[in-house]
Amino acid sequence: MTKKIGSILLIFTFIISLVGCEKKIETGSISGFDENEEYISMWIHTIENTPEGEAYKKSVDLFNKKYNGKYFLDIEFIPRNENGGGYSDKINAGVMSGDLPDIITVDGPNVSAYVANNIIQPLEGVSEKDKSVYLDSIIEQGTVNNKLYTLGAMESSVGLYYNKDIIEKAGVEIPSMNDPWTWDEFYEVCEKIKNVIPENDYPIDMTFPSGESTIYYYAPFIWSNGGDFVSKDGLTVDGYFNSEKTYETVDYFKKLLDNKMFSKTKIENLFQLERAAFKFDGAWLVNNMKTSYPDFNLGIAPYPVGNDWNQEKYTPTGSWTYAVSTNCTNVSAATEAVKWLSGVESGVILSELTGNMPSTYEAYDRLPQFKDGLYEFLKEQLITYGHPRPKTPVYPQVSEQYQRSLEDIVLNNKDKKDTIEYSVERIDAKLKRYR
Repeated sequence: MTKKIGSILLIFTFIISLVGCEKKIETGSISGFDENEEYISMWIHTIENTPEGEAYKKSVDLFNKKYNGKYFLDIEFIPRNENGGGYSDKINAGVMSGDLPDIITVDGPNVSAYVANNIIQPLEGVSEKDKSVYLDSIIEQGTVNNKLYTLGAMESSVGLYYNKDIIEKAGVEIPSMNDPWTWDEFYEVCEKIKNVIPENDYPIDMTFPSGESTIYYYAPFIWSNGGDFVSKDGLTVDGYFNSEKTYETVDYFKKLLDNKMFSKTKIENLFQLERAAFKFDGAWLVNNMKTSYPDFNLGIAPYPVGNDWNQEKYTPTGSWTYAVSTNCTNVSAATEAVKWLSGVESGVILSELTGNMPSTYEAYDRLPQFKDGLYEFLKEQLITYGHPRPKTPVYPQVSEQYQRSLEDIVLNNKDKKDTIEYSVERIDAKLKRYR
């Protein structure tokens, strides 16, 4: 069932039973695995011969070296396809057959769904001291019903990028991270920018993207306005998804569009070609701009906040995490592997090979790119204001309906209350089985 790491050695002929997923493995059939070691199996969601895959493999090799004689971690790479299947299909098949490995990777927003469907179980023996190594957003993302289920080696953030040349021309001053523009102030800034850019350009490059990016980029407008998508237990959307705070947020987006602060249809590379002053995008944009547009004068501003914002956490976070499956019978051993795979050393390796943001404070201290400049801003924003995406067993439906609501109301002028109430009904229908 698991992919064999290293050369096949048919030296030993006897079979030993292994605690964990209760597999039977030929001793000596996996290079590096010894008879007296605890065997731990793991599935990873990516391709082996990529920078990310290389980082995972290196972390596993270091774990096996550190715990030689005690544990042996065996990794199988099961990449996702373009539609997000592949790995997910393998997980679903493993759930049906009872054939999951000890450890699986879970995308952060889906942790609650995996818990509710009894696919993963709480980590064992993670102390408060252990938790203090990680950013608050990682612990919050992996905690369901006050139990910690996942830990990840990497985090993520989104920046409000700006063109310094356009901003200077408009006479705009960028606020500090702890004193961001309110919605009204940001609108006034956009009006100033409109006065200094060509007629067919826009203050913001922010058409609503398809898929997960919509909620990832634009959930902060809900949170900073005092709203939310679901109740704290993740089982109720009525009164949250359709609250007055949500309607105010949608109205603000509509105001921006109606006054041509952004384009109704996507214009390729609008920001990169210096035809927009602002753009919401992931941390990856920093390196992309340096590589493809080296002369671009790039900056990052804090996300604008609701007019009554009260310092609540509100900026985007979330990435892949490690979890122990419910098939695993030695949770303590698997948890040790999860702690290593998500820890400082693994985070540094992953960041150095892929450019991803790590999940631990010490990893940031070790990585020079986070000491100053754009990456430092993203790091501080993540640490100070990072907010995980909605924690609910029907997260995919919440994400889908938020995207649909924004497109229907803001772009297509549909009635906001009818549209959002329809979304609430759709999400609520999926939630009934979990109550």
